[in-house]
Amino acid sequence: MSAEPVILLINDDGIQSSGLIAMKKKLEKLGRVVVVAPEKERSGIGKALSTTLIQTVETKLRDDSKAYATNGTPADGFLLALNKILGEPPNLLVAGINLGPNLGIDDLLNSGTLGAALEAAIHGVPAMAVSYCVKRISDRGEDKSRISEKELELTAGFVTRVAEYILKNGMPSGVDLLSINVPEKADTERVRATSLSYIGYSDIYAREEGGYRIAAWILAEYPDDKAGTDVHAVKNEECISITPIRIRLQHNKRALKNMLKEVFCKHAL
Repeated sequence: MSAEPVILLINDDGIQSSGLIAMKKKLEKLGRVVVVAPEKERSGIGKALSTTLIQTVETKLRDDSKAYATNGTPADGFLLALNKILGEPPNLLVAGINLGPNLGIDDLLNSGTLGAALEAAIHGVPAMAVSYCVKRISDRGEDKSRISEKELELTAGFVTRVAEYILKNGMPSGVDLLSINVPEKADTERVRATSLSYIGYSDIYAREEGGYRIAAWILAEYPDDKAGTDVHAVKNEECISITPIRIRLQHNKRALKNMLKEVFCKHAL
């Protein structure tokens, strides 16, 4: 690895998103930024990988800098960057800036932004997922297109300060990825260390002709949760939320063995 840090930048809103451009401009102060992002929006796809042909082409961003556009998922983007484009692990993965909130356990598992960060963390790469929590965002593009790079400058600057620390010092002990959610009109003096909300989605589907669809993400409709959670920090306190996440799941083998003894025989396992 060269002396200059390599920062991989991925999103799920599409390669020409204002969130990706705003983040790239700030991160360039810290090292070489390599952009690998979906050619169009791939929100809500989680850590899915493509089983069909993935095309990856060199392209230009709105600032005329080089990037790689793919028709795959954000998680595909990380693996392609790791194994085909960079050929070695980057020093840091930044996913975002996502235009909309990513709060709670459902968003952790469903967000394409967090999907890229989870894939990076699985491969031992320090990872950050960054989301700008506008109070209402639709899936038809007009809400996202109105969000300017200028509006995202505070978020990008805040995240860059965190990224600089990680590049110098590594991730905090026992943390694989950071999920950062920044509310509209945030104050960088109002930051909360939070845990995930474990309350699932309410009824998010609206009836349309022929069926149902998720028409919009509305911050007010995230189920309320207690103080200390990411939802409460953003929705009720209007604070920046940073959630440290470790990807190692719990395995209660003792309880399972007790069940197997009851079901099969006392000598099982």
